[in-house]
Amino acid sequence: MGGQPHPDSYYAATANPAPEHPRLEDAETCDVCVIGGGFTGISTGLHLAERGYDVVLLESERVGWGASGRNGGQLGSGQRKGQDELEEMVGLEQARLLWRLAEEAKETARQLIERHDIQCDLKPGILHPMHKQTFVADAHRYADKLRDEYGYEHVQNVSTQEMRDMLGTNVYHGGYLDTGEAHLHPLNYVLGLARAAYGLGVRIYEGSRVIRYDTGGKVTVHTADGTVRANLLIIGCNGYLDGLEPRIDGKIMPINNFILATEPLGDERAHRLIRDDVAVADSKFVINYYRLSADKRLLFGGGENYTHRFPSDIRSFVRKYMLRIYSDLDDVRIDYAWGGTLAVTLNRMPHFGRLGDSVYFAQGFSGHGVAMATLAGKVIAEAIAGDSGKFETFAKVPTASFPGGRYLRWPALVMGMLYFSLRDKL
Repeated sequence: MGGQPHPDSYYAATANPAPEHPRLEDAETCDVCVIGGGFTGISTGLHLAERGYDVVLLESERVGWGASGRNGGQLGSGQRKGQDELEEMVGLEQARLLWRLAEEAKETARQLIERHDIQCDLKPGILHPMHKQTFVADAHRYADKLRDEYGYEHVQNVSTQEMRDMLGTNVYHGGYLDTGEAHLHPLNYVLGLARAAYGLGVRIYEGSRVIRYDTGGKVTVHTADGTVRANLLIIGCNGYLDGLEPRIDGKIMPINNFILATEPLGDERAHRLIRDDVAVADSKFVINYYRLSADKRLLFGGGENYTHRFPSDIRSFVRKYMLRIYSDLDDVRIDYAWGGTLAVTLNRMPHFGRLGDSVYFAQGFSGHGVAMATLAGKVIAEAIAGDSGKFETFAKVPTASFPGGRYLRWPALVMGMLYFSLRDKL
């Protein structure tokens, strides 16, 4: 067996039992080799196996070890960009198509959870509070637009007083509630997908970091101890690409985000914090996102950094963001705190594409990956099977490289993030 254990987190502590998969130590052949054991890779392997393809999946650590097993667990509507911005970026017709695909992403996740009986605490609703009064009118207008122009009936405007009743804090103003969105235990979700994929014959290898791959005729993928020869290769590494494929590395920026879990708060106190047990994603550029766990802890995500290192004291790092929202939680014990690395693109839209005839990739989900990376696996499988329409819709969205490429992109991003962080405070 191979791969590091899942990092210490609330999710790891409450993970459903899952088998350890062996390290690749031999030569394998298959139809499709998938790199990455997160949402993208596992979903791709599962959807390909459902279509009868022979799949080998390589994960450098454990299934769900990266951001797929550490994130906020929010199954969001739309793309990471709002529909107004998408209409300007790609035109109305393409923007509407991207909306429909985002709706398909949520439905795909729900169907997979139901079909494969994945126990992952799926609950409905995400609340979007505005941290500035001046943002409320635009938030209400946007909810109206989704309802009136996109036929989306799951959004409702929320007044400032109602928002404060729903969240038990006075730091926010109005906003909107989307009951078509949902939240879940992300590690149990990806482990459930992996269980289903393995049951359909996907050969999963953990502790099998890919060193390089060669193309020319067939693809040959190399790990430290073995090789895989395949007709096609799928790259689903996202924030952990780490230079494996330089042609797409400069299109994404890995950033680190952090979450804590309080001690169990009990029904009454938890109800005062989030009355309707929905998830929350506020309007700050460096977003605060939080929700209640199944055992009534507050899972609070706040703060990020842009280096290769996590803060030395993640508990204190995130706690200060939590106390800005809920100052009365200063007496609450923090039981877990952890971080994860995701990948963002310059325009915050996912980056799909092909490299030659034999390599597909999807990356850069920019914090919207629970739904969208699940969909990525489905549309990649469809493209391989001959129906590339949905894949090409994503591939047509322009994705610029970060200035300076892989090694010089950090200073520009840090300056930009500091600017927006200052704007949040002002």
